[in-house]
Amino acid sequence: MDAPGLSEAPRAAKRPLAATHHGHLRSDDYAWLRAKNWREVMRDPAALPAEIRAYLEAENAWFRTQMADTGALQERLFAEMRGRIKEDDSTVPAPDGPYSYAVRYVEDGQHPLYVRERRGGGGGEVLLDGNLLAAGRSFFRIGGTAHSADHRLLVWSHDAAGSEFYTLAIRDLETGHDLADVIADSGGAGVWSADARTLFYVRLDENHRPSRVFRHLLGTPAEADALVYEEPDPGFFVSLDKTQSQRFIVIHSHDHETSEVRVVPADAPEAAPALIAARQTGVEYNIDEAHGVFFILTNADGAKDFKLVTAPVASPHLAKWADLVAHEPGRLILSHGVTARHLVRLERAEGLPRIVVRRLADGAEHIIAFEEEAYSLGLSGGY
Repeated sequence: MDAPGLSEAPRAAKRPLAATHHGHLRSDDYAWLRAKNWREVMRDPAALPAEIRAYLEAENAWFRTQMADTGALQERLFAEMRGRIKEDDSTVPAPDGPYSYAVRYVEDGQHPLYVRERRGGGGGEVLLDGNLLAAGRSFFRIGGTAHSADHRLLVWSHDAAGSEFYTLAIRDLETGHDLADVIADSGGAGVWSADARTLFYVRLDENHRPSRVFRHLLGTPAEADALVYEEPDPGFFVSLDKTQSQRFIVIHSHDHETSEVRVVPADAPEAAPALIAARQTGVEYNIDEAHGVFFILTNADGAKDFKLVTAPVASPHLAKWADLVAHEPGRLILSHGVTARHLVRLERAEGLPRIVVRRLADGAEHIIAFEEEAYSLGLSGGY
């Protein structure tokens, strides 16, 4: 690196590195700025090679020098933008059993508070206080949270290093303290079994790819967790979900154009994952469940704008898929969810979104849309 004065922008040294890929020669003058030990750096920024750190610090020093005379303006702009934000905002409470759950913020706080209150009155409680947890840390971020079906436990995750490797913890909501169970290197979310004794989670590999699903039994060491599924294709990622009915834990493998789904009964967490339909390049699908039926959103059979099909839970393979909402060119179905009595889908037609609510009993539909030239509309499921 050249050694400029603070009035001169730092310039990274050119160190050409030639490489041939697919018969084409490419030369990169700045390949040395990519740390070869990036995996180690993700976990510990202090491991960044000294020459790369020196260059980045020189850039930062130059920036601070050049912007020094704008300090007052920066403060004024920050205050103006902050003054336009509702700092004590909160989400709409989501009812589940005896409680309603929400996320809220407090003035001068930088992190969310996860709260719940008893439905019908009886007061509320703070389950997680992000500001309290972040106190004294240079970085802190809460990842996913999920309460158990009996409302006694909360699995939550945090990243205290900026590495995006999340640590899972389990909070006893009766005492407000975390259990001894601690799980490292997760993707940030956990899914409970029906009896709240087993927790499913995704673990990141050394390349920071969510690739393996594990099963953790409460009260046992994380080292003893059982491997439930491992994705063999390095181009695929794994995620976890649960059907709206809470009956199935969903293991989703996907890249940018292909997907594959497996399910585990929530009341039989040790069961082997059951494959819905084997992956086919270019075919995507996602599932939800109600009344012993899988409702599947897919672009199979050339449905480029997607369609909705059904399949029996007992036999969900591709041959059993039956069209429910047929493919309609120009109407893109974006997502769906199913409740006890209704199937809800978000779709886009003529460039505008709309929500279609379909009654399961007789197929009657009504549409939620607006008489506007342009608007935004989304779909978010509840408990």
